[in-house]
Order: sequence, then structure tokens, then C-alpha cells
Amino acid sequence: MLELKSLKKSYVQGKETIEIFEDLNFTLEEGQRVAIMGKSGSGKSTFLSLVSGIIKADGGSISLKGVSYNDLEESEINDFRATNIGFVFQNFHLVSYLNALENVMLPAKVCNISKPKEKAIELLTSVGLSHRLDHLPSQLSGGEKQRVAIARALIHNPKIILADEPSGNLDEETGNAVMDKLFELIKKNGTTLILVTHSKDVAKRCEKTYELVLGNLNQC
Repeated sequence: MLELKSLKKSYVQGKETIEIFEDLNFTLEEGQRVAIMGKSGSGKSTFLSLVSGIIKADGGSISLKGVSYNDLEESEINDFRATNIGFVFQNFHLVSYLNALENVMLPAKVCNISKPKEKAIELLTSVGLSHRLDHLPSQLSGGEKQRVAIARALIHNPKIILADEPSGNLDEETGNAVMDKLFELIKKNGTTLILVTHSKDVAKRCEKTYELVLGNLNQC
């Protein structure tokens, strides 16, 4: 489903070039759930940004569902990402002036999904937030915000979910409850998952765990 070949990515800081990936290769089968671990600064977030097409690789290729990013213009990559990829972030990234229902409906509107309100209500109900539909993010707890983010990530039936430390800002009990709900919905929908985490316990929920070391993904 996902294939990275000879991927290269570097950044320039002043006069110094920092190599993040020099020859990264990675494949992921449809429906798999994998965890990516690694020290801070190892390139985990850069990896997710490359997979999503938010940033471009300096070399090599990325293909998702048989579509090569090298063959797409920037506008086409944006459309492809909006249709095929869902995101769950550590900091939630909810729109502050939209209520929970409206936040979840956003991707559905972009993708022209029919009956977005009904589907958003269904998803929010499935994550236990049917009583919070009209609440703004400022009126929600951290765990509730993350459950809204999970519902938002799933509303357009993405082929893959990219989750960047989704329980990182939550206490252990709340984080476990949120992760329970994430994995329950992903399993129900057969969605592929790449989960970046520092938690070995969270990583154990996935079928495979990789550690990002010196620009390489090594299976643990």
C-alpha cells in the first residue's frame, strides 16, 4: 500500500547541511498498524510529513495506493492527501472557533462526502461525545479534544491514518482510553495506521514496531 524507495531528505541550517534520510526504504501493507519510535530529533515527524506529501523529498520516491508523489503537482498532492490520509496530532489542531461537530465535518466538506453532519454525529457518538456536539475546543478536556480529532481523522474514510504522539499530551489513564478508542475504530474500518510514539506500551498495540536510528527504520 505504501512504498518508500531510496528516500532522501536534508535541511540546511546556516552553512550546515543536516542529513535526515540518505537512503530510506520502507513498505507497509494495507490494513497494517505499525509504530515508529526514536529519540527526539531522529526524524519521526519529518517521516510523517514526507509520507503525507506535506514536504517533498530531495530524492527517491513515495507511492501510496499505487500513486507516485513524483507524478503529482502540488495541487494534486493536496487533493490526494485530503482524500486518502487522516491525521491525529499530539496537539489536537482543532479549529478554536468551530464546535466539535463542525471540526469533525471539515474534511468531509473538502472531500464532498454526502451527509457529513450525520456521519460526524455518528463518529462523535462512537467516541462517547454525543453530549458535546456544540462545545468549542476551549470547553473540552484534553481527552475529549483528542477524541474529536480521531473522529475528524476518520470521517472521510482515509486509506491511512498518520498519528503523531496522539497520547503525548494526556495523562496515562486518559491516554489509554483515547488509544483504546483509536484502535477500536481503526480495526473496525480496516484502516492502515502509522503511529509515532515514545511509549513502548502504546507501540505494543501495533503489529510491528520500528525504531528510527540514523535515518534508518529498524524493526524491533
